[in-house]
Amino acid sequence: MLPEGERQPALIMYCELHTRSAFSFLSSGSQPQRLAERAAELNIKTVALIDRDTVAGAVRFHFEAREQGITPIIGAELTMEDGSLLPLVPMTLAGYQNLSRLITTIKLRHRKGEHFATRKDIEEHSSSLLCFTGGADGFLHRGIKNGNGIADLAWLNYVFEKRLYVELQRHHLRHEEAINQSLIGLAHKLRLPYFASNGVYYADHHDRELFDVFTCIRNHTNIYDAGKLLSENSERYLKNEQQMRQLFEDMPEAIERTNEIASRVDFSMDELSYKFPDYAVPPGETVSSVLRAKAIERSHERYRDKSWPIRSQVIPRLEKEFRIIEMKKLAGYFLQVCDISDFCKTNKILSQGRGSAANSVVCYALGITAVDPIQHKLLFERFLSEKYEQYPDIDIDLPSGDDRERVIQHVYNTWGRRSSGMTANVICYRGKSAIREVGKTFGFDADELGRLSKINSHYEIFKGDELNKRLKEAGFDPAANKRLQHFADLYTRILDFPRHLGQHSGGMVISMGQLDGMVPLEPASMPDRSIIQWDKDDCEALKIVKIDLLGLGMMAVLRDTIELIKENHGVEMGLYKIPHDDEKVYEALQTGDTVGMFQVESRAQIAFLPKAKPANFYDIVVQVAIIRPGPIVGNMLHAYIKRRQGIEPVTYPHPSLEPVLKRTMGVPLFQEQLLKMAMDIANFTGSEAEELRRAMGFKTPRPQDGKDRPKPPRRHDPEQHSARCPGTDRRVHKSLRQLRLPRIARFQLCPSGLRIRIFHRPLPCRIHGRDVQQLSARILLSRDACKRRTAARVAFSGD
Repeated sequence: MLPEGERQPALIMYCELHTRSAFSFLSSGSQPQRLAERAAELNIKTVALIDRDTVAGAVRFHFEAREQGITPIIGAELTMEDGSLLPLVPMTLAGYQNLSRLITTIKLRHRKGEHFATRKDIEEHSSSLLCFTGGADGFLHRGIKNGNGIADLAWLNYVFEKRLYVELQRHHLRHEEAINQSLIGLAHKLRLPYFASNGVYYADHHDRELFDVFTCIRNHTNIYDAGKLLSENSERYLKNEQQMRQLFEDMPEAIERTNEIASRVDFSMDELSYKFPDYAVPPGETVSSVLRAKAIERSHERYRDKSWPIRSQVIPRLEKEFRIIEMKKLAGYFLQVCDISDFCKTNKILSQGRGSAANSVVCYALGITAVDPIQHKLLFERFLSEKYEQYPDIDIDLPSGDDRERVIQHVYNTWGRRSSGMTANVICYRGKSAIREVGKTFGFDADELGRLSKINSHYEIFKGDELNKRLKEAGFDPAANKRLQHFADLYTRILDFPRHLGQHSGGMVISMGQLDGMVPLEPASMPDRSIIQWDKDDCEALKIVKIDLLGLGMMAVLRDTIELIKENHGVEMGLYKIPHDDEKVYEALQTGDTVGMFQVESRAQIAFLPKAKPANFYDIVVQVAIIRPGPIVGNMLHAYIKRRQGIEPVTYPHPSLEPVLKRTMGVPLFQEQLLKMAMDIANFTGSEAEELRRAMGFKTPRPQDGKDRPKPPRRHDPEQHSARCPGTDRRVHKSLRQLRLPRIARFQLCPSGLRIRIFHRPLPCRIHGRDVQQLSARILLSRDACKRRTAARVAFSGD
């Protein structure tokens, strides 16, 4: 008991200030998300991710850590001239910008993969950065081994005055403890603070094996010849506070100082504010007024030959879009894309905007897209809405080859090499690459690797019992071969780990000022190109807008066709002038005579066309959309055909869905329909419906590190979806409220109705006064339900 009047001393928590993730590429055995999860399990409140020469995993780590309730710290280890590493951590936004520009500087002046920082680079970018001396591969460790420890530490102290910390690590290694004693002596001599870390390379003990596999891959060897290249033990995992206090029992101040260091970091990835580049406007004008004037002026040419019912809607539709664009401050973005489109026209490069941008009359008027959204009744809300929080994503198709490269170089030259860059593409280990790399690590010969690599196709990945079955078919016996069992385990765990950064097919980011102050840039494999260190999903998470400049071989064919028409017939043709009611086109489509016709030339399309018999432009849209894996697997194709041919009547799961599904005969096919269904039936807000759409379209599986670690459902307000939508029966919404839908449920669209996958136990539900069972509704507990959640599927069919 403490004497009366005295308070219990505040408990000082341990913070892990030096972890490395798989985005250090072959130098870690855990994904950044797994590190955050494990830290939460160990009740570590603050964790620093310090990857090698990159912040490529920072966005994923940041959002996962925030979701897990821990404070993320972002930093990077810089490779020095002698090959050692210098860990740097930003204290403020200015410090992060310095770090980002430092990485960019050392990356861009070297060839890909051959970068290093000089002392001058460190001195010029040291402001607002904390510096750690690092672990066994650290800059100061190298100096001590070379007899220059005091001089190197003095230089670091000079550059990072009062921002330098000596790092101590203990992994039960005798030679490491000798270095620690030297570090403590130098710290006392220069009166520098020291702290404890575990130099984490992986989250769990068992991930050490995966780390050793990556070590072998990095050094082009196998586990039998790797020798001292492999880890000496398995101690570089995330340890809890008690374990760290036991390790540093003789130096409790080293543990306590981690909290002090963490408190000095006042930077979060949320502070990064993306801004469009400045757009020059005449005096007295604004960006919005210039966009308005340009769009209205060009709309006269676009709609000159249209019928009056269409022309009468142009100005009201433009005004509606102008209001939302101005509210979201996106006028500059549209003008930038318009400039790229104008550059293409000036240089006779055929270009066309695609995707949801075709829903915008502004894009059509400016000449970015070639499809009239008024004539085809396209919803602008699918592209941009005041209810949605997402930024627009305009994709521009260009002829493949030199024409596209000219446009890309135009963007670089117009906005600068440090203010523009292509988004990265995180190349991950998939079936064949994972098998070959892990197989080489286990010493399989060329013949065995060839047989193993045939197990998986490009589209199929087998695990567990199915993998063992395939191995037996290939002539292997997993049950009698321990090496093969170990190989299968590690092969499964390595899947979806990042392998290296590639470049996106065409996504470009342009930022006001210097883009390298937000994200580091590095050279691409192709000459005269640079990429940012984040992929499109990371950019989307941080609300960074990209422009996709995509190469399409058919665009070159269309370009040549338009030129031939002009030369031989004297007709000035453009993509937006192509008629949509040519009878001969529909005759060819209905008979399946489409060899050489882009988008409808596959065997599946040719077989489907005579059954669907498209008679107008929207039928062609449906035709292209329905021959996809999603609709086919969801049994939508057969349902649509039967309804199209009159074999099956057109029905709707509920009368309120008829306006949404009428044009597709009650079969949901498009993402716009998903948005409307989520908002009308589940009463999702616009932003929640958009998040649901993205979740359903997200193809990259969440890394599991070989284990099933489903997340618990987020807490939600039971009244979140309680408001009644106009025109929908009150009892339906009451029933939906009883289901306690989470903030984001998982929908599965099918011809028979709308399936909603939820993560809470459903309460008894009645619709129109009848039990759900009387409506053929089914509640099925999922086989993979785990302790932290109960998954259920509710399918509504009938009225």
